[in-house]
Amino acid sequence: MKAFVLKEPGVVGWHDAPEPELKQPYGAVLRPVAVTPCSSDVHTVFGGGSRKAPNLILGHECVAQVLEVGDEVRDFVPGEIVAVPAITPDWRAKAIQEGNDRHASAPFSGHQLGRTQPGVFAEKFLIPDADTTLAKIPEGVTLEQALLCVDVVTTGFTGAEYGEIRMGDTVAVMGIGPIGLMAIEGARHLGAARIIAVGSRPVCVELAKKFGATDVISYKDGDVVSRILEMTGGVGCDSVIICGGGDQVFTQAVDMVRYGTGTISNVNYYGGTGSLGFPKFSGGRGMAGKTIHTELAKGGRARIERLLAMVKYGRIDPGPLVTHRLYGLDQVEKALYMMRDKPHDLIKVMVRIDWKE
Repeated sequence: MKAFVLKEPGVVGWHDAPEPELKQPYGAVLRPVAVTPCSSDVHTVFGGGSRKAPNLILGHECVAQVLEVGDEVRDFVPGEIVAVPAITPDWRAKAIQEGNDRHASAPFSGHQLGRTQPGVFAEKFLIPDADTTLAKIPEGVTLEQALLCVDVVTTGFTGAEYGEIRMGDTVAVMGIGPIGLMAIEGARHLGAARIIAVGSRPVCVELAKKFGATDVISYKDGDVVSRILEMTGGVGCDSVIICGGGDQVFTQAVDMVRYGTGTISNVNYYGGTGSLGFPKFSGGRGMAGKTIHTELAKGGRARIERLLAMVKYGRIDPGPLVTHRLYGLDQVEKALYMMRDKPHDLIKVMVRIDWKE
């Protein structure tokens, strides 16, 4: 079976992998119909991401066709086109009953595809528990929209939800790539009045305004913290959602969020080792009353089906995030390098795969 794999840190390529075997009664074997690499794949390959197994199959953003299901699968049948969430918790883990669905069995146990189990960049892949994981795609939802819901939309909305946004709040979104753009959309739906987008790429700035940003600050225009404090009369934002940037953005978020009721919501990935800075002064010497959430995206079937319902009824439309389209499984490698190099007009690239029987 043809599969796109991580051979060693910084080195990817094609590999003849064994086909997945359906041994679980609740599982399903699928083949990808549309996929997209994301920044997490870039981090895994080029940013020192750990390799859990030799020739690990990459990829976790996918719409797929069901090929085979286990005897205990109730809700899905072969031939069906489904959305495959990027975050696939083991919903049978005990800790999930305690509300810990994303780190139930071990740190990041909810993020399995392309990490601790083979990913979706292959001719076929396995999902261990179809009924709790796969999501039904409603009529009228496009392939692009469904594909974006499995990771980009849910991650951006997770950032907004953990920002504890109240109606009328002022919110800053740091980093306006695909995740940040959906965090802006999420903040708007949660009732934010003023949404300050922090980013520089023109293609993203244009969509940030469409999705609900009232102000845009470029990293190129000087000290972001000073500008936001000036814009908010020295008080700071009610919520800061971190969706991109280097280690310094964490410190900046503490600097620019208000005392007492301010909330920082981080869905950003920080590569490497070491520590993130916590400023003593704007941190109130440890007593500023500023809340910090550091969250992995929400996943699972129910979550993604709710987001797909938002698309179906016209509440959100993530489709414009797809700026580039490629065709054929062999184009996944090109798509990964596009996401790494970020051409000026790129937000997301979709690879469409049409299978010939």
